[in-house]
Amino acid sequence: MKRKLALIAFGGNAILPDDQRGLQSEQMKNAQKAAKLMVHVVKRGYDLIIVHGNGPQVGNLLIQMEESITKIPPFSLEVCDAMTEGSMGFMLEKAIVNELRKNSVDREVATLVTQVVVDREDPAFENSSKPIGPFYSKYRAQMLAREKKWKMIEDAGRGYRKVVPSPKPIDIVPKRVIRDLVRSGKIVITAGGGGIPVIINGNGLFQGVEAVIDKDYAASLIASEVKVDLFIILTNVDRVCLNYGKPNEEPIAVMSIKQAQDYLSQGQFPPGSMGPKIQAAIEYIQKGGKEVLITSANNLKASLINRSGTKIRASL
Repeated sequence: MKRKLALIAFGGNAILPDDQRGLQSEQMKNAQKAAKLMVHVVKRGYDLIIVHGNGPQVGNLLIQMEESITKIPPFSLEVCDAMTEGSMGFMLEKAIVNELRKNSVDREVATLVTQVVVDREDPAFENSSKPIGPFYSKYRAQMLAREKKWKMIEDAGRGYRKVVPSPKPIDIVPKRVIRDLVRSGKIVITAGGGGIPVIINGNGLFQGVEAVIDKDYAASLIASEVKVDLFIILTNVDRVCLNYGKPNEEPIAVMSIKQAQDYLSQGQFPPGSMGPKIQAAIEYIQKGGKEVLITSANNLKASLINRSGTKIRASL
């Protein structure tokens, strides 16, 4: 029997929560927790693609580089993306392999450092808005803006931060490699942090750019390209809710993309939280996708047997 294919997308804070120091040992333990969920999905009959965020990790790496700038030349953001894809991929890959071995499941895991193409004419490049990295003093921020041409903004009275664009992904460079690996039975970790943003320059060659790609949009694009059966988005709520946080909050078990679009246009899903996840789900379904599941990590097992989570489908 042909196995079904699932793609799971989850944030970098699953590996590095806000309430932890960021120790390697902490992140390894968190990777082990994530691995248990991934292997549960595999045991339920799915081949698997994993896309993770890297916000906390790349932010810490940029702080490390700023602190050592007088001794070691810093790397650009896209290279930092590649570095965290590799480090986080290793932690997840090792944890998943070990969990598979504990469960006597004979599967191999592969991590891909993934370039993702964005449009160099994307309007986002005219409106850098995504804060990254350390907080700077006003003097240091002015110097960096002058020397490196960085856009700097004051962040809630805590100091100044660099902001970069967040363009939409339009192509996955190694999509055929992802497809081939999955078809051969491998569990694939790819597009960590949304992938490494590249443009196609005037010579038709790939060129890295300092930008941040939303990992849910990258995951949606991969899910469409590889034709997964189930696109899972893990977040911090068990179910998507209307009127979130209000007395009349209403959880949603199932909705069509028409309903999702209507709720999105009504402002039910803000851009800084649930909005991109809902939009990513809509885009996947519009391109022929079958089903999206949005839920929390704690409720994933229950959601896979229809006891929790929010399902989004082409129609009800």
